[in-house]
Amino acid sequence: MSNYPWEKSYPPGVKWELDVPKKTIHQTFEDSCAQYGDRPFTDFLDKMLTFRDYKVASDKAAAGFQKLGVGPGVHVGLYLPNTPHYIIAFFGVLKAGGIVVNYSPLDAARELEHKIGDSETDILVTLDVNALYPKMAAMRGKTRLKKLIVGSIADYLPWPKNWLYPIAKKKELSAWPRDDWHMSFKDLMANDGKYTPHPAPENLWDEVAILQYTGGTTGLPKAAMLTHGCVMAAMSQGMAWTKPYTTPGTEKVVCVLPLFHIYALSGIMLGAVANGNQLILYPRPDIDMIVADLSTKKPTFLPGVPTLYTAILKHPKAQGLDLKSLKICMSGGAPLPVEVQQSFEKLTGATLIEGYGLTETSPTGAICPVDKTVRRVGSCGLPMPGTIIEIRDMENKDRVLPAGKDNVGEVCIIGPQVMKGYWKKVEETEQVLFSHPASNWKGLRTGDMGYMDEDGWLYLVDRSKDLIISSGYNVYPRMIEEAVYEHPSVDECIVIGIPDPYRQEAPKVFVKLKPGASLTFEELKKHLEGKIGKHEMPVALEIRAELPKTPVGKLSKKELKEEERAKAKAKAA
Repeated sequence: MSNYPWEKSYPPGVKWELDVPKKTIHQTFEDSCAQYGDRPFTDFLDKMLTFRDYKVASDKAAAGFQKLGVGPGVHVGLYLPNTPHYIIAFFGVLKAGGIVVNYSPLDAARELEHKIGDSETDILVTLDVNALYPKMAAMRGKTRLKKLIVGSIADYLPWPKNWLYPIAKKKELSAWPRDDWHMSFKDLMANDGKYTPHPAPENLWDEVAILQYTGGTTGLPKAAMLTHGCVMAAMSQGMAWTKPYTTPGTEKVVCVLPLFHIYALSGIMLGAVANGNQLILYPRPDIDMIVADLSTKKPTFLPGVPTLYTAILKHPKAQGLDLKSLKICMSGGAPLPVEVQQSFEKLTGATLIEGYGLTETSPTGAICPVDKTVRRVGSCGLPMPGTIIEIRDMENKDRVLPAGKDNVGEVCIIGPQVMKGYWKKVEETEQVLFSHPASNWKGLRTGDMGYMDEDGWLYLVDRSKDLIISSGYNVYPRMIEEAVYEHPSVDECIVIGIPDPYRQEAPKVFVKLKPGASLTFEELKKHLEGKIGKHEMPVALEIRAELPKTPVGKLSKKELKEEERAKAKAKAA
């Protein structure tokens, strides 16, 4: 029996012990298709497709992929937005015995070229839209890519949208040649659906299912090897936590977060598969459509990132929204500002909880209870079932720090959801993975800094790579950001460290203001007095129309850091 401090803080009906089904990801999908056959699995721009529809389509995709040589050791790239093509191809690749490689539609040409070579992608699926096809067509001859499969959004639109779409969106579509290098998505599936099933591995944690690239803050991205076992574990953890609030086969889940990202893939899509839920799929984050659907389609789950909830709050129709259907709103991907959480809950009456995880943990780590009465402000939650979280000394990495706000260290996650390692990166894998004496599972050094209180609640302080050393003091940008967000004029903010002649490094604040608002540096400093220490006080403020964001929509510091480095270099020259 386990005996961890966080167990006494667990909600009623949730246990730490975790039972992970001994199934592959695609076997879980097959089982759900058998159980929920006539239940709608996706609502894609009002086109309904059932679990049975996806079963038939993914069988045909698997047969088509096998005709192209897909099997064990063959990697197939998915370069797609949230459309039925993604789900069909994802399960088709796994059924055929291949490995899925996720590509971000926002990847630049240099990143695409690197990922194709690094991941050994020979076959890739995309759409005939200007935002995707030309970039991938440019990889012909420059990379090892041997076959490009091209679909159209019109393939899965209801009538008459499917007929009108190519006319209405003509300027957004890319023509492509019919030659040996190309294949249409329809031709991939032009078969009887008979394929040779790939036998399940003896150990689900041995066989890689997905190569999931991590953005990183510097250098080229690297791929986390996510096995059937670690993804199934993450899926099981999410189900165990939300089970008291869900009725399998009845829920509707908003899926606006991109499926190429592990949060949406594991937490939203695969969670919906296991529970027989319906996904409301959005090919892009159209906030007007989302707000309208919240009222008319009555979803019960709204997973998102902080910027999604901010966008809903700012929407002109937000005040009149009826969100009584919502059971849980879940924020992940980036720290949730307390002000955003409180404002959203006040406006909507819905419960907005925060979770924490990484690509390398498939992506589960910690999560807050759904019950608001036991919430601890500023905490990202409790370790999920089957998960151990330790705070380790930054210098002596084997030393586990005791509970307490003064004991800030590196957050380490141990559990069945931890990745197998980084693809073809032995040295980088050894730097972050370790064996844990009290567990059969691997541990991950996250690079995040935080502390845990006596009851097992985790508090994130910042990324170790974002830490600012100012006059010898540790300055945590997130602490400053939380204080900045309390100013009524601030919509979004980012704090980074910049070179400082006196303090070596000092905080700089970048802000996007609310419409019609204004803010001076002096006003900001006056606002921050008493909220942060003198050593944390920023030395500069820059107002911007927009702040950089990642493909998932979370605020990104990388671009601003690069700009400031370039400025410092030019000044020194």
